[in-house]
Amino acid sequence: MKFPLSWLKQHLDTPASLTEICDKLTAIGLEVEGIEDHGKKLAPFIVAQVLEAAPHPGADRLRVCTVDTGKEKLQVVCGAPNARAGIKVVLARPGDVMPDSGEALKKGVIRGVESQGMLCAVDELGIGDAHSGIIELGEDAPVGGSFAAYAGYDDPVIEINLTPNRPDCAGVLGIARDLAAAGLGELKPLDTTPVKGTEASRIKVKLEFPSAGAAKMDPRFRGDDEPSKACPLFIGRLIRNIKNGSSPEGMQRRLRAIGLRPISALVDITNYLTIDCARPLHVFDAKKIKGGLRLGPAQGGEVLDALNGKTYTLEAGMTTIYDDAGAVSLAGIVGGVRTSCDENTTEVFVESAYFDPVRTALTGRALQISSDARYRFERGIDPLFTETGAELATKLILELCGTPETTVSPLEIAGNVTPRTEAITLDTQKCLKHTGVAVAESEQAEILTRLGFAVTRKNGKLDVIPPSWRPDIEGDADLVEEIIRIKGFDHLPVTSLPRLHVITKTAIDAQDIRANAARRALADQGLMEAVTWSFMPSVIAASFGGVSDDLRLVNPISSDLDVMRPSILGNLLSAAKRNADRGFAAVGLFEIGPVFKDLTPEGQAVVATAVRCGQTPRHWAAASRACDVFDAKGDATAALAAAGAPVAALQITSDAPDWYHPGRSGALRLGANVLAYFGEIHPSVLTACDLSGPAVGCELFLANIPAPRSSGTAKPLLKLDALQPVSRDFAFVVERKVTAAKLVQAVKAADKNLIREVAIFDVYEGDKISSDKKSLALNVTLQPQGKSLTDAEIEAVSAKITAAVGKATGAVLRG
Repeated sequence: MKFPLSWLKQHLDTPASLTEICDKLTAIGLEVEGIEDHGKKLAPFIVAQVLEAAPHPGADRLRVCTVDTGKEKLQVVCGAPNARAGIKVVLARPGDVMPDSGEALKKGVIRGVESQGMLCAVDELGIGDAHSGIIELGEDAPVGGSFAAYAGYDDPVIEINLTPNRPDCAGVLGIARDLAAAGLGELKPLDTTPVKGTEASRIKVKLEFPSAGAAKMDPRFRGDDEPSKACPLFIGRLIRNIKNGSSPEGMQRRLRAIGLRPISALVDITNYLTIDCARPLHVFDAKKIKGGLRLGPAQGGEVLDALNGKTYTLEAGMTTIYDDAGAVSLAGIVGGVRTSCDENTTEVFVESAYFDPVRTALTGRALQISSDARYRFERGIDPLFTETGAELATKLILELCGTPETTVSPLEIAGNVTPRTEAITLDTQKCLKHTGVAVAESEQAEILTRLGFAVTRKNGKLDVIPPSWRPDIEGDADLVEEIIRIKGFDHLPVTSLPRLHVITKTAIDAQDIRANAARRALADQGLMEAVTWSFMPSVIAASFGGVSDDLRLVNPISSDLDVMRPSILGNLLSAAKRNADRGFAAVGLFEIGPVFKDLTPEGQAVVATAVRCGQTPRHWAAASRACDVFDAKGDATAALAAAGAPVAALQITSDAPDWYHPGRSGALRLGANVLAYFGEIHPSVLTACDLSGPAVGCELFLANIPAPRSSGTAKPLLKLDALQPVSRDFAFVVERKVTAAKLVQAVKAADKNLIREVAIFDVYEGDKISSDKKSLALNVTLQPQGKSLTDAEIEAVSAKITAAVGKATGAVLRG
């Protein structure tokens, strides 16, 4: 919300300085975001008079002007077509900083003639876009005086950050009212004397809203109450025999200062009152209206050519203003071209109405229309100011466009609004209870009264009726807020929060620690971290078990990102596809984030997910190969180990979900507790993601990692073995269906005290053994305890290993 200081002082009688006003605005909750002071930028420029404008001896289009500054005469070379003797102009002298370029002006020589300044155009001063010639000032412009002061540009523009709950301060009047209540001046009364009508209006107004059951409208625009609430009050007035022209320079200057383009007196009046009183208005060219006006819900399919230069097809239920020929305005949002006012308008029908905030917001959002009127209506303007707004508009039209033949009709009123009568009871002790500030009952009543509330005092309580311009006041907590913001937030006591613990608890929990450890481990594996949307296309989500209707987005940010993701794999595979399309076919990505199964808290889990696509990196020591299931398993075990999982105790099973390739995937688990899935991605999933294989991936469920047994934070003591370990190799022939994991588990169980590590280093399947068999070669590390192992003891352990493996798997030593 922007407004010039002079506009504020039109409503507020105050001696306060700009700084004091801005400080007070911020103090009462109307935070000042910026101050734009054209006066400072234009301060160096003065009014001068051209005494002589002689032709330039070396250029046909240039003139050598002799300029009087009031103190001296300067020679200025000017190329403007309107440079001539006798006019008063804006002069920039050497050293003045030009607003358009930010550079200081210097003396120069133009075609051999010295120029001691510059006669300025509008765009060069940053106050407009025109560059057809230099600025010509009026005869009353004081030679040598300040141009900014003469032209009214010494008026700073204040911008405040207006919160949605303060529609009353979407007008300068409301801001002035708040400042007056805060003790920064007196609010000047508005002249609301009604204008007497002299002839009946030929244009009548009807509200035609069907009953709730009979209304044909889109549910989005129906609202929660009767359709007639879409426009409970419409006021119009016919004004004839007027002359539309340009609005006064002062009004135009104020509109330009806040970013509005002056159009004509009639249009500028409506824009001016919209900003001045937060009262949106509209003017129709009465001669272009066919018959009368009626308001009602659109039937759907009507077309409106709007004043913003766009054409809109209306949907059923949108509140619309019609004449006998069709739609003429989208109520509370934008008017139509067919009945717009122009320089030939001599009869005008003024509209001042109250439109439902919710329906206005929904309509504007559906058609993607932003306007000053919509901004105010959807926040809730003052319904009781509707008639006053029509009277103020009438007075300005008569003042700026009236002629001796002008006639005014009485107000055409359709519908009504009733003032708010229900009181809110405020216990005056609640101010101390809620804010810690003791405010006397009399002062609370005085503050609320200055803000426009009707206050009745009763036995330590206040019965308060909010004013019609404050729709945001709903309960006693709102009243306490009003009291304390006017009293001053600086009165709030500074109270330290109690320390609940001697040592501050860490801000991250065990899951955060695991996620950070897994992130580092996956990065160490050579993977790049990605951050993708928490949504995905439903066609891809179907490959990951599908998504329930509860997880479909009502208002997706993109038509294809329409469901919450059931797995991060789909998003990472899509990212890999985009990389492949750009020439990076071999890519490794990971992400740690949430996946969604249902609406319950248990249905959302943080999962560390990684994918690898294409070939392994080329290297001189090893040939490049396609990524495989063991790459995915390595990524999973590395991340789990870093996150604190007991990797050595994990079991590997082949029950990975359907989005993994059967037979080339697995699960890492502790009993029934699944810690991770890994494997090749199923070809159908790659097809859904439009990705060429191969691709592997893994999913780590960090919340399933068991907590460490010790709750302490100290690292365990380093225990170094004094004796050298002993290593022995075994080769077992076993049926092909037996897993290597089962074989390793059997070896470890043979002697848990001595056997430290078991690793498979070779797998053989060939013509040297039976076709239904395979040979697995293992390296077993024995760690002596207390004394070195003798050959006999080593042989005894070897025999135990052979026996244990044979019993568990049926394997025999390979001969």
